[in-house]
Order: sequence, then C-alpha cells, then structure tokens
Amino acid sequence: MSEHEEDDIEMRDDDAVNEERMMYGHGTLTEQELDEKYPNRPHNHSKTIPFHELYLTLFNPLNDNKKRPSGPVTARKKQGPHGPRTSPNDIRKGIIERFISRWRKEVGDDIYPALRLIVPEKDRDRAMYGLKEMTLGKILVRVMKIDKNSDDGYNLLHWKLPGVKSSSAMAGDFAGRCFEVISKRPMRTSPGSMTVGEVNELLDRLSVAQKEENQQPIIEEFYKRMNAEELKWLIRMILRQLKVGATEKTIFEIWHPDAENLFNISSSLRRVCWELYNTDVRLEGDDKGIALMQCFQPQLAAFQMRSMEIMVAQMNPTEDDPEFWIEEKLDGERMQLHMIEDETMPGGKRFNFWSRKAKDYTYLYGSGFEDDNAALTRHIKAGFNDGVRNIVLDGEMITWDPTQDAIVGFGTLKTAALSEQKNPFAGGNRPLFRVFDCLLLNDVVLTHYTLRKRREALVASINNVHRRLEIHEFTKASSAAEIEPLLRKVVAESSEGLVLKSPRSQYSLNERNNSWVKVKPEYMTEFGEALDCIVVGGYYGSGKRGGRLSSFMCGLRLDEELFPQNTNPQKTWSFFKVGGGFSAADYAELRHRTEGKWLDWDSKNPPKDWIELGGGWERQYEKPDVWIKPEDSVVIAVKAASAGTTEQFKCGVTLRFPRFKKLRLDKDWKSALSWGEFCAVKERAEEEKKEKQFKIDDERKKRTSTKRKRTVVIQGQEDDVHAPYAGPATKVFEGLSFCVLTECLKPKKSKADLEQLIKANGGNVVASDKDPRTIIIADRKLVKVASVVKRDEKNVIRPCWLFDCILQSEIDVGRPGLLLPLEPQHLFYTITAEDGKYDEHVDEFGDSYARDVTAEELLALFGKMPAIVEDGFDGPQLLEQLNEHGHEFNAMPGWMFQGLAMYCEDVSAEVKRFLRFAGGRLVHSLEDDQLTHVVVLAGNLRVREIRKQLASRRRQPRIVTDAWVNDSWVEKTLLDEERYAPV
Repeated sequence: MSEHEEDDIEMRDDDAVNEERMMYGHGTLTEQELDEKYPNRPHNHSKTIPFHELYLTLFNPLNDNKKRPSGPVTARKKQGPHGPRTSPNDIRKGIIERFISRWRKEVGDDIYPALRLIVPEKDRDRAMYGLKEMTLGKILVRVMKIDKNSDDGYNLLHWKLPGVKSSSAMAGDFAGRCFEVISKRPMRTSPGSMTVGEVNELLDRLSVAQKEENQQPIIEEFYKRMNAEELKWLIRMILRQLKVGATEKTIFEIWHPDAENLFNISSSLRRVCWELYNTDVRLEGDDKGIALMQCFQPQLAAFQMRSMEIMVAQMNPTEDDPEFWIEEKLDGERMQLHMIEDETMPGGKRFNFWSRKAKDYTYLYGSGFEDDNAALTRHIKAGFNDGVRNIVLDGEMITWDPTQDAIVGFGTLKTAALSEQKNPFAGGNRPLFRVFDCLLLNDVVLTHYTLRKRREALVASINNVHRRLEIHEFTKASSAAEIEPLLRKVVAESSEGLVLKSPRSQYSLNERNNSWVKVKPEYMTEFGEALDCIVVGGYYGSGKRGGRLSSFMCGLRLDEELFPQNTNPQKTWSFFKVGGGFSAADYAELRHRTEGKWLDWDSKNPPKDWIELGGGWERQYEKPDVWIKPEDSVVIAVKAASAGTTEQFKCGVTLRFPRFKKLRLDKDWKSALSWGEFCAVKERAEEEKKEKQFKIDDERKKRTSTKRKRTVVIQGQEDDVHAPYAGPATKVFEGLSFCVLTECLKPKKSKADLEQLIKANGGNVVASDKDPRTIIIADRKLVKVASVVKRDEKNVIRPCWLFDCILQSEIDVGRPGLLLPLEPQHLFYTITAEDGKYDEHVDEFGDSYARDVTAEELLALFGKMPAIVEDGFDGPQLLEQLNEHGHEFNAMPGWMFQGLAMYCEDVSAEVKRFLRFAGGRLVHSLEDDQLTHVVVLAGNLRVREIRKQLASRRRQPRIVTDAWVNDSWVEKTLLDEERYAPV
C-alpha cells in the first residue's frame, strides 16, 4: 500500500462528511452540539451503503431463515448428510454479524443510520410520522394518480379485505398490498440509488411535516427513486412494523455485549451506537444503572399462567415469608417521573416525564412547580418530603373524574391533561399519577433492592396529594384463594384486573418475569357456563390472520313480546365483539358453515332491518367489515367476566372480557340468546354475586403453616451439607454456599450470571473456598481453578449441574429441595479419593438415574446402546412394570393414552398409530368390558346407533371425533373430550 493510500484511510471521505451533515442536520441538535454532547462519537470514513442492501443482505436472508424449522436441535438434526448442520439461531447471528462487519469495513463505526432503519420502533430520536395505513393508502393513491374506486385503489384503501383481483396472501399486510399495487406501475424496476443516509434525511423531513399535504411530496420523492420492493420495506419502517425474524435484543448482543443494558437504562439507540462502537470499551459501575433525567425501559408484568396457584408458587414464597402483594391493574399510561434540584427553576425543582415507549411528556405534565402550562406538577408541590433532593418514580398516569370520584378510561388521558393545562381549576377530568415504585432516591439507585425496601423508600419520600399524586395501594396475601375475591371486586368497579408482585423481588429493566404477574378475569364465569349468542358481523384481521375474518360481532335477537313493533324476527342489536379463544380448527369450521353467505357492509346503505349498531346510523360504532343474516349464521358459546354499560353497542350493555368457548352446532338463531333472556341472566348473576361470600382456603393455609421441614442432601463433598427446605422447588440451593471461579462455556453464561442464578434459587455466593462445605463451580482451568485442583481436597463442579438441579426441581415439584446427585459429566475435577465414586449415579451408557434427560442427550445415549436385544429380555413384563407406575409417566406425550381402551370406526391409520404409540389399547368390539372411548370420524352417520348400543352399560364410554386424538397429540396432553363430542 502506498503512502498516499494510507493517508486516504486516515482521512474521511468528503461525501461521508456531507452525508453526515445532511442526516443530522434536521434534528434538535446541530452537528457541533452533537460533538459536544458525544465527544467520542464515531465518524464514518465513507458514505452509507445503498438502501436496497438492507433487504438484500439482511432482511430477506433473515426472513428466509424464519421459515426454517425451529425448536431444540437434536443430535440427529445437528448432523446432516454432509457434516454438522447449523441451527436457525446460529444462521441468524451469522447474517447479522456479516452485515455489521461489512458496515464497519465499507462505511465506518457509526452504525446509527442503519440501526434507525433496522429497528425503527426503538428509535426515540425521530418523532412519530402521524401516518397510519389508511392515510398512507390515500397518499399513495394520489401519488400514483389512480382512481380510489378502481380495483387497485379499493385494495389499497381496504387493505384488510381479501381485495378485488388481488392475492389473498397480501390481505391484512398493508406493505404487501402496496407492493402488489406498485409493482403494476413502477417508476423503477431495478433498485434505486438512495443510500441509507439519504433515506434517513427524508424520513426526518417526513416526521417533521406531519400534515398530509406536506408529507405527500416526500412520499412522492421516495416513489420516484425506489422500486416496489424498496418501497415495501420503507413502508414497514414508517409503520414501525418491520418484523424480520431478529429482535433488537439479538442485534444489540452482536453489536456490543453491553448494548442491551445501555438501551434499557437510557432508551437511546443513538447512545448505544455512539458510546459502544468499540467492543473493548465496557460499561462499569454507575454507567450500568439508571440515572436521573435519563429515560429507562421499565419492568413489565408477565402474562398470567395456567392457575393462580402456579402464579403464587413462582413468586418464591418461603415458610417464613409467604407474602405476595396484590395491586389493582390501572387503565392508564405507564409513566416515569424524574425530579432533581435546579436553582434556575422557580420552586427549585425540575421534572421530566417519559412514557413506556420513551415519549417525552414533560411538555404536558410540567417541568416545575411553577410551570403555568403544567397539567400536574404545579398541583403537587406538597407531594415530596423536604429531604428529597432527587427521585425517580415509576407509576401509571390515569384520568380522574372529580365529579364521579372515579377513574375514566385510558382514551381520555391526553384530552384531560390538555384541558387541565388551559383551565386548571375548572373541575373537569384531570390527570392523576399513581406511583407504585421508587427506583432512585437522593442519588442512590434502588433497583437492586427488594420491592419491600423500595416501598419503604417510596412511603418515606412521597405524600399523597388528593387525586393528583398518590401512592398506589396494595393488599398483602399469602394464598391463591385470596386473589379471586379482589379480582371480582375490581371487575365490578370496571377495572382491568390485578397485578401480583413478590415483595422479595428486585427491579428488572425491560423484562417480564414471574415476580410481577398480571391477572385478568379469564378465570371468572360470572354468567355461569356460557352465553349462546348469534354471530351477525365479521372483521378482517391483519398479520397472520390477514385476509380472513379474525373477530366477530354477536347480537341479541329481539323478543317478540318486548318489541311488538319489530317486523323482522331475525333482527338483532349489536352486543359485543369477540376475537379471543378461537383455534385454527374453530376458524375453519366457522368459515365452512358460513362460506358464501357474508355480505359487505355498506355504510351509506346499512342493513337497518337486520342489525342496529351503537351510535345510531349516523355514527355506526363498531361497524363490521361484513355482516350475515341470522338464518345463515352460527351460534357460539362465549364466557365473560361481567357486563358493563357502553355506547359502542346498541344493547347499551356489553360483555367485558368475552372469550370464545365453542361452536353450538346444536342451536340455530331461534334458540340463541335474546335481549329479554340476557336481562334475566344478568339480574340473576348480580343477585348470586351479592349472596356469594368468599373465604380463604383454611385447609390450604393450614397445610402451608404445618409443612414439614425437609432436608437437602448433596453428594460429592467430604461431609453432607444439610439445610432446611423452606419453600417451593425454586429454593433448591437454600442453605448452600458456592464459590464461582469461572464463567460457563455452554450455554454461554458469565460468572455474574451464574452468581445471580444461584442467589435467585436460594443459594449463597462467597468469594473464598476456605470453608470445607463451600461448593466450587468452574468450567475452565484458570489459575484459581488450577490451585484448587493442585490441592486435591475438593471436587470442582461444572455449572451444568446448577442448570440440571434447577430444571429438575421445576419438573419434579412433588419432591422439593432434593438436589441431584453428581454424575461424571457434572465434574470438572474429581479428587483422587473419590475417583469413580459417581459412576454409580448413571447406567452403563451414561443415562442418569435421578434426572430427566433432554431429547439431545437421549439420542446420544441411544447411539451408545447395542442394537440387539439381550437374552432374558421380557417385553410384556417391562410394560407391566411401567403400568404399575403409570402415574409417574402420564405427563409424558408418549404415555398420554395409557390405560385407555378405544374402539375406532372409520378413522385413519395415522390416528390409530398415535393411539398405539402413546399407550392406548385398541379393541375390536363395542362389547369389550374395558372400553373407555369410541373414536369416530367427524360426520359419522352411525353415532346415534353407537350411543344406543352403549346406553345399557353401567359405565358410559366417551364418544369423540378423531380430532380429539390429533389435537391431543399436537398439544402433548389429553384434551377435554366434551368439546370433541360428535354431532
């Protein structure tokens, strides 16, 4: 390389400099201000790559990889015909790594321009465009100069519908529908020349423009300079719905080891790119925690599990501390408040407010106590104790109606805040900040403290200011039986549900874990078993449900005696909309029974004689995309938590949290629920609710308080280590001390990760191995490990033993506190005196006697086993032994039909194979004394005859369709037979 060429590498390309000025010249900060704020930010040596390279080298390969089979990679999958195969996850990482490597080489270290387009939903520095699908569709119709009533114009403006002469695959995918229309009349067929930098510059202008008439010229410029595929990806970026098969977490992890942590504490993609472009530079100390006036990503509540008992058990209660907290789930906007001392501000304090999506709402709620435009801060001066210099609070901003002294729905929050800004003493709806966590107080970060300690700090710092700033109340509980009464109470008060929290938990940024779990009223059946309602309208879905009806409007028919003026007995009033609880089979069945009978909804000429909507014919609230006559429709059973008043549906009342249960093929529109019948059901439910009293499950509480302490024993040390078992299985390391010397190599876990894992499961982490009872954990022969090995006094255990203990404790919940005995594979080093001692914990092939092996391990074990059957092997005897212990195997998919005797009629050979493989016994006659199930093909005409033949039996076998077998096989568990009873 010549000296001149070396000088060129040191110099930045003029085009790169100009492009950077262009890209960052439309923001709130000038380039000089950016350099002052980020003095070490990287500068690219060359122009950014062409925009089309993003989808050619990154998006399309990632999408192709998405289509590969997922799931655990077994030994067989790993080994292909030409050598080892690569998992989809490894391929995904490889695609991203190659892109990042290419960017560094061809452009430079500033990857911010690219990541703004790759993860647009995480870019908080660019304002929202104010563009949704409908507005974009209108602009594109004008840009392409097509008639909005033409086939293509209709398809763009009705993108959720199947469309006219349009691919049904594109329905529900707006960007895909745009690609389909643009491809017919492209300005360009080959990719354009726009760079990533130029696209960012135009998108900045688009976000500033806001109004349609100002945005149209920018969209038109994109249209002239891009081909159809480029525009498809651009539209996805504008809508912030990229979904390319890789999350920002994966991309951050590959970019820099600390990238995700920095984003969680700052919500700034810019900082992630400009402060962590060098992988040798790591975050340390205070840089890894939340900071004042810096928006962080809050902890989120996990979704509810199968039962309330499981939710409570996952919160790691102990015998000494079984408590968990129950809070009302508020219907508002998640908000964080930051306050610091600032002598330049009137009142001496400065505020900042950010939403969960990192949107700055300070302009709305106020920057100080004396802010005349503040909807909140000027009212809460008395809300902070004198000793509070600075603080960070986490809570929910809700709308409060002072006249009703009640919460108002979420959609009214911004309107109430703007009204409060203009007229703070009018007495109308106002914002109220309910605080439930304190994360920083007087320069001390509290996220690593328990919720109980954080609550103490919150109570000591904040004073309630009536209906302006209030500490959110909670109820202490210790058993799952205490949840439902509170759930019913909040639902009756029109609340969303509850949040359960563990007072022993730390605050986890940008995570959903079992320490916070939200509970919605899906366990409640306020109206008994279900309500049978007629489907009268349908709504097309988007995404995976695109082009098909994904939710439905149900109506109540009008009783003749209550509505004598009604001339059409099939006329209904809109009642509720339901989209949850349907399986793919349910959709298929509903589609099959209503195909060709749906009619398009015409807003100008609605079917007044058939359906009435809320809001009258002028507003037409919740109008469906299509409607259907009751005589052509189906009846569905729906369960709900309760009913509440509404203007959205004609009935004036609607179901809260409706969920589909099943199709009622035995009913028609005449036997569906009517308005009068529903009123009677509602009245009866309200009476029963008043009469019903909820009591704590005393027996469960008694069992908990008298639970016998168990002893935990670990093998492999000179002395047995004993510790009292004081909680659920997740406290598997209770009473044990560990010294972690190295990270874990597979799976890749840092030393800190392992220590956190031990602590989270009840163990104690120490820095020294002097105590003879301390367990040594290591996976590499570093200096400290070599020293332990040289002394030959203690075994060194691999981290995989920790993972196996935790996994087995989750599986074997019936035997809490029992640690796994050590196996040869668990030992990094075995002391001479115990050489060969642990071989007795596995069989001759290495199969563990104490734990459940993974599918990958099982395949490896099979590879070691001989292919011949040894002398003396008695198959029937083995099966008989397994049958004797069937209760231990019934949770296995391969054992689900064990003990069942089934007669099959007209079903496929595949169904019979499933039954045999999973332990079922096929019988050849309905007269068999041990018959438990009859499996028939759906639509079998002999069902009635079979029922008659079985009627005299004392124990009635269950009659199910073959779908019961197939669905049970897919779900890996026995499903309820009632739903699969043949018609």
